[in-house]
Order: sequence, then structure tokens, then C-alpha cells
Amino acid sequence: IDEVILPETKTIPEIAKSAGQFKTLLAAVEAAGLSETLMSEGPFTVFAPTDEAFNALPSGTVESLLKPENRKKLQEILTYHVVSGRVFADAAVKLDTAKTVAGSNINIAFRDGSLFINRAQVVASDIQASNGVIHVIDAVLLP
Repeated sequence: IDEVILPETKTIPEIAKSAGQFKTLLAAVEAAGLSETLMSEGPFTVFAPTDEAFNALPSGTVESLLKPENRKKLQEILTYHVVSGRVFADAAVKLDTAKTVAGSNINIAFRDGSLFINRAQVVASDIQASNGVIHVIDAVLLP
């Protein structure tokens, strides 16, 4: 190679912000009070729903979840999208389930050449951050 490969220095939220397709997710993380956690050392594996995935939820769902009185429910949903450690796609395809930070399991399946988390398809994988890895999913995971 003709240059030095350096490790990623941006955190998961910084990478998500620069991608431009996670505005709703980042707003939810902020409303839930989880920003500092996702900027900490980790490592974390985040299954990140796109803005389009949030828009597919029933009308009013996101607005309702962002209200202060629903903070605990929002935290539960968001932590259901996070697994401790770095789980890259090549390891995930060998798993059936994984325990989330929320405490419950997500189902993992590899079908027709695609990785699925519950019913959400992983549309981009192994996006590295300084404190973990991001897998982009096409639906919001609900516990």
C-alpha cells in the first residue's frame, strides 16, 4: 500500500452525524440522554435505523417517543439496538441471537445472502468507529 492506514478516530455518533441519514436516530439518542454513553469508550455494536426506517413507523410514533414523559420507553427501544462489544458481520452471520444492552435478545438470521436483525435487513455493515461498529438497518427494532 502507498499510505499508512490509521484507526478511525470518530465516535459512533460523530460517524452517524456525518452520514446524514440518521437525523432521527441522533435526535432520539439525545432525547433519551444516551449521547454521552454512545460517545464513551465502548466498544458497542449499533444497529442503526435510517431516517427512512423511522419514517416507516406509524404516524406520530416518533413524535410521541421524543416527549420527555416517554424517555424511559425511548431508552428501552434505543438500547435494544445496541450490543456490547464489536460484532462484525462475518461473526454475526454465525449467530442466532445476541443479547442487547436493553437486556433482551435480538434474532439474527442470514438468508438469501442478506443479514437480518429480527425483521430488519442490514443494508450496510461494518462501519467502523473509534468506539465500536455500526450496521445500518432498514427498520426500527421494537422490543
